[in-house]
Amino acid sequence: MTNSTRSVGVIGLGAMGMGVARSLLRAGFATHACDVRAEALEQFKTEGGVPCADPAALGSACEVVIVVVVNAEQTDAVLFGDQGAATAMRPGGVVLACATVRPDYVTRLGQRLAERGLHLLDAPMSGGAAKAAEGTMTLMTSGPAAAYAACEEVLAVIADKVYRLGDRHGQGTKVKIINQLLAGVHIAAAAEAMALGLRESVNPDALYEVITHSAGNSWMFENRVPHILRGDYTPLSAVDIFVKDLGLVLDTARATKFPLPLSATAHQMFMAASTAGHGREDDSAVIKTFPGITVPAPKSA
Repeated sequence: MTNSTRSVGVIGLGAMGMGVARSLLRAGFATHACDVRAEALEQFKTEGGVPCADPAALGSACEVVIVVVVNAEQTDAVLFGDQGAATAMRPGGVVLACATVRPDYVTRLGQRLAERGLHLLDAPMSGGAAKAAEGTMTLMTSGPAAAYAACEEVLAVIADKVYRLGDRHGQGTKVKIINQLLAGVHIAAAAEAMALGLRESVNPDALYEVITHSAGNSWMFENRVPHILRGDYTPLSAVDIFVKDLGLVLDTARATKFPLPLSATAHQMFMAASTAGHGREDDSAVIKTFPGITVPAPKSA
């Protein structure tokens, strides 16, 4: 447990943000949080955190602000909108921007914060809700040395691996985008494989057991296929997240006319799932777009 008395704020208490906030509380930080959902703030308060009415109230109280929202628009809103955190933070504070966004957006964000005397650490996350709760996430970070110096203790508490990928904002985000390319393609491929198995009347539990002990396995196959087997599409990461993230992958490549055929196909699969009404379901629900597939499949005798 740290002896730090520093105040740290978390904006966004979703699956990842709540885990980050709990890790900070366990480590002894004075942890503040802001979220649009009153029930999330109430839960956070019962665990010893300090709920804030708006991002500005959080920013005025905290030296380090961790922004765990979905996209660039939400990042802008909580930092620079009405009652934005950046408008209230004291010079020398640091913002950790964790949303998956365009690299050029992160570059501009660093400039805008610097104009206010604030540091930015480009810090997208990976690992899912479980690792966020354990404080064992992977962070793909980039930024100037001053930004790291301002939040070293915080990074050590919320992540097991902190990759320092350069001193220029956007380098961490570029690596996260490539990670999301692989994650999205692997989920789409896992859904396609399971759909073919179901079509061919293969026992789905046996198929999962064999693949997870064979060369065709991937982390995403092993992690997501149980959702399919249970028929439980409660979102941990939603279909629409990969509509967004694979869109960012393709936008990044399009800027230099670089072809990404597998990413484009996976993106269309997630788009089809979203259009069919599954956008807010778990990303494994992409399997529902395959014709004639009953999910979960009937168990073989």
